[in-house]
Amino acid sequence: MSLPHFSAQSALFSTAAITGQLFAPADRYRLFAELIYPQLLASRSELSACYCENNGRPAVEPVLVLGVSLLQFLDGVPDQRAVEMLQYHTGWNFALNRNVGDQLFHPTVLVYFRQRLVEHQQSRLIFAKIIDGLVAAGLMSRRTAQRMDSTQILGLVSHMSRLECMRQTLRLALEELEQSAHAFGRPIFWSELWERYVDNKLDYRLESKVLKEKMDQSGADSLRLLEWVDRLSDKTAASGKQVQLLRRVFKEQFEMVGGTAPPQRPSQPAGAVHNPHDPDAQWAAKGQGKARKEHVGYKVQVAETVVEQSLKPGEPTRNFLTGIATQPAIGSDEAGAEQIKDEQKSMGLEPPPTLFVDGAYVSAQKLAEAQAQGQELIGPVQLPPTTEGKFSSEVFTIRIAERKAICPAGKENTQCSRLEDKASGKVNYRFEWSYQCAGCPLREQCVGKDQKHRTLVVGEYHDFLQARRQEQKTEAFQKRAQHRNAIEGTQSELVRGHGLRRARYRGLAKVRLQNYFIGAACNAKRWIRRTIWEIKRSGLGAKASIASG
Repeated sequence: MSLPHFSAQSALFSTAAITGQLFAPADRYRLFAELIYPQLLASRSELSACYCENNGRPAVEPVLVLGVSLLQFLDGVPDQRAVEMLQYHTGWNFALNRNVGDQLFHPTVLVYFRQRLVEHQQSRLIFAKIIDGLVAAGLMSRRTAQRMDSTQILGLVSHMSRLECMRQTLRLALEELEQSAHAFGRPIFWSELWERYVDNKLDYRLESKVLKEKMDQSGADSLRLLEWVDRLSDKTAASGKQVQLLRRVFKEQFEMVGGTAPPQRPSQPAGAVHNPHDPDAQWAAKGQGKARKEHVGYKVQVAETVVEQSLKPGEPTRNFLTGIATQPAIGSDEAGAEQIKDEQKSMGLEPPPTLFVDGAYVSAQKLAEAQAQGQELIGPVQLPPTTEGKFSSEVFTIRIAERKAICPAGKENTQCSRLEDKASGKVNYRFEWSYQCAGCPLREQCVGKDQKHRTLVVGEYHDFLQARRQEQKTEAFQKRAQHRNAIEGTQSELVRGHGLRRARYRGLAKVRLQNYFIGAACNAKRWIRRTIWEIKRSGLGAKASIASG
């Protein structure tokens, strides 16, 4: 598609021409037009790269479609309803500088537009442009204190048992091979597998013994099909998306020990496919006991600014989102923090001087890295592991640089060894007290039953860990660390107000796009609310109402 002619100038009979009559200065759609629409216009050069020039029929103006997509996440409406809003909602038309009576487009235009953004790696475009606008408006700095936390996203898939996942994957592979079978013919067992996995449906209420036999059978059938595909001289079939997925699921569900009937694995590996209709949606668990939560889907990291000043009564937040990074469900928070850091850098944001997080983001190495970079990492660290009745490393005074450690009895170590894991590069130090433990009055509380003397192994950054454990006990640290707590409210806002908890689309790339739109919508809403509060506080809104009356 080629780009249409575009002009930012309002027409004589557009909704923009009757602004003062319909929309007060504090109206949110008027403020969308004044604050957000210029950011949409600023994105047109990037959007133009998603289209051909002078080739094919003219496309719907991408600035308009981007604005409609953002309003969808602001007002929580689906594609078809969004197009209807353009026909009946004056506020939407005014917000998007759209002329009254302009031709509408089909809802599928929004679907294809999102696909273009994903394919041309422009998913973050609107989120970044809103941040640029906030910086230009003086509401946000490119270097500011931030807080960060993660939450889970439920995938747009139904729960499947391992048997159902295996059979559905087989069905999809057979249907894919059916399209290309004319090029190389079908195997003699084709009709048998087609009838078993495509034409018929299994009753999953059968007794467990029968279901286990069905699972074993699906493993044997998968192996037969994959071996046949591998023997073909034409490698087109083997490179098919569903055939590759079948190979992956087969390896996750079964283990090869020889023979034609591979045994089922006792448990699936981390990151295994749980529904072939969205292989990116992974199973993950968080917490223990009654607090344990399991889900199949994704994980998202959310970062926002931190203004440490108190708000006036009724004053809306002065904090805005600075990063929203989507991960696989089993991704670690430390890896997510690095992803946020890279994305912020690409948007022109500088590393925050202070970062408020919870214990999942804090380790000895991260504390050392933060200090080296001149950053303050505020968050608790876990207490050291303990053996019942024995002293933990917390009661030892350890100085890594000097290779010295003082035990609870006040005795210095007699030996220190540096241990380096060649595979990971991780460095530990082992302290020993040898003869110092003989006759020590604290021996029973320190040395194990089968040990001759006390040994202690700590990491190379243990000094930072030890200092944080002491610091986090202070009232000053605990009070300051409370700034992290507000990120919980932000996540609740994103979940309840913008649908962050559930994926609208399938696949990591599309869920990432969804989350960027959610983040942009949240920032736009906060920007507009902040401006409304300032207008009402200054009295401009009331004066305008009197003047128009």
